[in-house]
Amino acid sequence: MSLKSLLMPMIAQRMLAHETLLRRRAKHEKRRIRSGEPHRIRYFHQVDDPYSALAGAATERLAERYDITLEPWLVGPPTEQAAPDRDRLIAYSRRDAQALARRLGLMFDDPGHQPTGEAVALAQALLTRAIGENRFAPLVGAISHSLWHEPDRLRQFALPPSSLEPASPAEVADALAAGESLRKRLGHYLGAVFHYAGEWYWGLDRLHHLERRLQDLGAHKPGIEGLLFEPGADLAAPVELASPLPIDFYFSFRSPYTAIVAKRVFELGRLSGATVRPKAILPMVMRGMPVLADKRAYIAADAAREARLRGVPFGRLNDPVGRPVERAMAVLAAAERIGRAAPFILAFLDGVWAQGIDAGSDRGLRRIVETAGLDWPVARDSLADEAWRLPAEQNRAEMFSLGLWGVPSFRAGEVAVWGQDRLWAIQEAVLASPRQAT
Repeated sequence: MSLKSLLMPMIAQRMLAHETLLRRRAKHEKRRIRSGEPHRIRYFHQVDDPYSALAGAATERLAERYDITLEPWLVGPPTEQAAPDRDRLIAYSRRDAQALARRLGLMFDDPGHQPTGEAVALAQALLTRAIGENRFAPLVGAISHSLWHEPDRLRQFALPPSSLEPASPAEVADALAAGESLRKRLGHYLGAVFHYAGEWYWGLDRLHHLERRLQDLGAHKPGIEGLLFEPGADLAAPVELASPLPIDFYFSFRSPYTAIVAKRVFELGRLSGATVRPKAILPMVMRGMPVLADKRAYIAADAAREARLRGVPFGRLNDPVGRPVERAMAVLAAAERIGRAAPFILAFLDGVWAQGIDAGSDRGLRRIVETAGLDWPVARDSLADEAWRLPAEQNRAEMFSLGLWGVPSFRAGEVAVWGQDRLWAIQEAVLASPRQAT
């Protein structure tokens, strides 16, 4: 075992531990109280981002529920490194935002295209002025709605009752530069993100984490209970479906989000009777797509809190990038031939993301293999077989054909989604299958 493989699990476990997080939060709170600062939440808004349209519209409701100071900033699109495969990302974001809005009872319809450059520039000018006049939260929802659905109405914001004079191009440029500089300094790369006391919360999907934190601090206003947007609940009991849709599960052994959702996917299959078809692909970095340091840091911290929310062990990790992933792909092919793919996938993901096992060593991989109920000599012999590379590429191409590009991704019937926080959409699709006659 290398020194890196020995130390990485211990360092990661300490960094991602809940106790470490709580100590860090306590330090921030002591510092806030000592300085007399309010609960200051910085929000970074990208006007042509559908997720920002949803998150921005929620800022007024957030301010109504909590004793906070909301500090909005405008930002432009993420860099190519932060958001590779931009065209797929943009198109998917619109469809996904529409599905999320419908689930949460909000307004957003995918128009099938991005707003024009002229409309985006006008919306930026209006919001720059709104920020300067401390009117962002009351107006951003209406401005976003107009931008996406009625762009011709944007100019009406300069008339009563809004009477919002658009900022000059130079003022907009300065506002964007300031927002992007602050976002980079604080350590993020996307729009629709909230930053509070050292932690990031992306979009409406993570707003519940921020709300719980504020409630723990007693920052909620009198009479406030519950959350604005509850996370999706997993199926808890068996259902009898006549012909449940199969679930295609696109995953990578190197993906932390795959690690925290895999057990939930197979459990959904068990409870609903749906066949789960795992489809492994190589991780992004092994396909020539680099991941920024800020992105890696956010993903690790976010995956840890999402794992805690779902009760999934996570954090004592031993990054399997490179040879360990390739060995896992080879063993998976052997496990599939005897119907043991799911046990091996779960054992490997738990081993490297929760137990710190070095899957690049024979000792570590053997431990994973035997946990999955597989024969080690057979698994060891499979390591020399690279036939897995072709189906892995086919899985990647199939996933891309669905308009998806990252893992974990899922498909059930006509529903194809990306992200562990979209399992609710697959669950809904499966549960919409015909019920068995009683």
